[in-house]
Amino acid sequence: MSEVSSSEQQSPVQPSAPPTTAKVGVLRVNAGNVIEKYKELLRSLDYQKYLPKENDTALKINISWAKFYPACSTVPWQMDAVIQCMLEDGYSKDLIHACHNNTVVVNSKNGERNNKHIRVVRKHGLRNVHLYEGEPWELYEPKGEFLVLDKVFPEGVTIPKRFHGENIIHFPTMKTHVFTTMTGAMKNAFGGLLNRKRHWTHSVIHETLVDLLMIQKEVHGGLFAVMDGSVIGDGPGPRCMEIRDGGYILASNDQVAIDSVAARMMGFNPMDLKFIRLAHEKGLGIGEPKDIEIVGDPIEGVDFHCHKADTFASKGQHALYHGIFKPVERLLTHTPLVVLTYIASWAYHDWYWYPAIGSKRVAKYMESEWGELFRSY
Repeated sequence: MSEVSSSEQQSPVQPSAPPTTAKVGVLRVNAGNVIEKYKELLRSLDYQKYLPKENDTALKINISWAKFYPACSTVPWQMDAVIQCMLEDGYSKDLIHACHNNTVVVNSKNGERNNKHIRVVRKHGLRNVHLYEGEPWELYEPKGEFLVLDKVFPEGVTIPKRFHGENIIHFPTMKTHVFTTMTGAMKNAFGGLLNRKRHWTHSVIHETLVDLLMIQKEVHGGLFAVMDGSVIGDGPGPRCMEIRDGGYILASNDQVAIDSVAARMMGFNPMDLKFIRLAHEKGLGIGEPKDIEIVGDPIEGVDFHCHKADTFASKGQHALYHGIFKPVERLLTHTPLVVLTYIASWAYHDWYWYPAIGSKRVAKYMESEWGELFRSY
């Protein structure tokens, strides 16, 4: 297989005037037609225009939990359909690879196995890149001005060296988040672009996502997102969520616009979400719904009535980053004491919530058409 092309061989997206409009593709789907509908969705947006075939393409997989939990992480048919479409349209499989980040509380190797990502990768014979396994990271000097990252990391921001000139396709799911209300394409860059100290940015997460989008637009050769809403994660996301019927898929080359449309479908006002508003104001994409063209199925009347909620664990995080424990934030996150927060997360999510509550919801999901499709992989 071909190795990743060097930055000298690839051409990042060139700076241009801020967009004034955007297109987001939206299609209604079921488990029987979702693969073909994904292909229809991509082609309706002329996706090849945004992803040059001569560049290596990273499929940035979302793993919010090493366990399988509906709506939490990239689903296998989301990857499978996009890969099939790309290969049918003349992309070389030697220039496509799955891309994973790791965290201190989520093991990407376990995650790709439990969520069946690795099966899709092997099915198509693609490379499988874990950014923390021998991949060089380097200091990045931005062309634009950071909102917060230069202050959070005064020693400099490091990013994976391989990202220079690569295309990237983000694979988020439609779900809520305890910090950002909803999480989608913009948040999916969080793990891939920042190292294991990225928890230092949680108190300024909205501004961080805007900074990361600026980096992406400076370094990547092409940028695209494909969002799965086969089911919707509601409440205290990205893990301990209620599972709601969805049946939609979305795609766009505009990371801000796709998040805006998803937020609107979930029942939120997109411009009330700080990361969307800031990115829109900075000219990194379109967040204002009236300036976004919907391609495919109309979304008027679509409202999943999602709500932001907290768990016992996330209430503690809010207290640490914004509340009564703020004075000791650096002590608990910038020193070896940070391990206490990891243990607390594991204890709550993996050792208590999933066995007691989550496993029953997964069992119910597996009886649905989507559960049957998941089982087929």
